[in-house]
Amino acid sequence: MTEEIMTIREMCEAFGVTPRTLRFYEAKELIFPVRDGQKRLYNRSDRARLKLILRGKRFGFSLEEIRQLLDMYNLGDQQETQLAKTYEIAKDRLADMIRQRDELTEAIEDLSNQLRWGEKMLASFDTQSMPRAAAG
Repeated sequence: MTEEIMTIREMCEAFGVTPRTLRFYEAKELIFPVRDGQKRLYNRSDRARLKLILRGKRFGFSLEEIRQLLDMYNLGDQQETQLAKTYEIAKDRLADMIRQRDELTEAIEDLSNQLRWGEKMLASFDTQSMPRAAAG
């Protein structure tokens, strides 16, 4: 791929984000578009960084974690440090997600049981009130 430059509109369309999101990531110094007057122009590096930012957000990484990982890219060790740190954060995040899923599964089960109990109670009220309604 050539060093194709993209406008903010093209970036938004390509990555499904809003201009506000891109400006926010720029303000947080996660991406560094070139300025041409009022225009923001994004290069291949910006696109790669945005892709990693969005992936990190999807996995629940904090913006600070994402920034640290992105900053490790140019350490000169063929990204070994970046990969090792990413691996550690991802392992911790996966453990958190599994714990959250288990808690959510338990809550869903509890709520389902409560709804079944509620259905039975409501059904019993209907059968108790039927004879009175018929007599009225």
